[in-house]
Amino acid sequence: MVHRATTAIRRCAWAESDPLLRIYHDAEWGLPEHDGRRLWEKLALDGFQAGLSWLTILRKRDAFRKAFKDFVPERVACFRKADVDRLLADPGIVRSRAKIEATVAGASAFLAMNAAGDDFSTFVWSFTGGRPIQNTGRVPAKTPLSEQMSRALKDRGFKFVGPVIVYAWMQACGLVNDHANDCFRRAEVQNWDRPSRS
Repeated sequence: MVHRATTAIRRCAWAESDPLLRIYHDAEWGLPEHDGRRLWEKLALDGFQAGLSWLTILRKRDAFRKAFKDFVPERVACFRKADVDRLLADPGIVRSRAKIEATVAGASAFLAMNAAGDDFSTFVWSFTGGRPIQNTGRVPAKTPLSEQMSRALKDRGFKFVGPVIVYAWMQACGLVNDHANDCFRRAEVQNWDRPSRS
């Protein structure tokens, strides 16, 4: 019998501790996201993660999507007090009034930007010139750019978008390439040539 040598996939160390993290890393994390609705969904989920582990949010992501009507901004912006109360009683999600209300406010802010002709994806990617920033040094908790982005998002009515949350979101959405040097995804994001939507 012939045994073929297998090469283990090298990925970011943080993704090795749980199968769900490995799947998330390999399929999503750090890959440039240009869909405005998906960018907003990820921003909302990063807001819910504040003070918690990402794995906690990932395990609840399907429940979040059900609770927030698949993060369709037009639907979430219509949530009222009864909806917030319903979500506060939902054990499948993180039951924080401030974070739930921030998500509803974020949906309204997203729609207000669109109504003003300010596409969310184009706005987000304008901070990086339409390409992922290649981070080659120590991975920070926040950067001057995440602070700038945080201020701009707050100015537009988004909440739970402090510079640390924004930087984690930038990593997740591929605005910055923080894959480890030996991770199989690093080179792919370094060579990413898709421009931001115009």
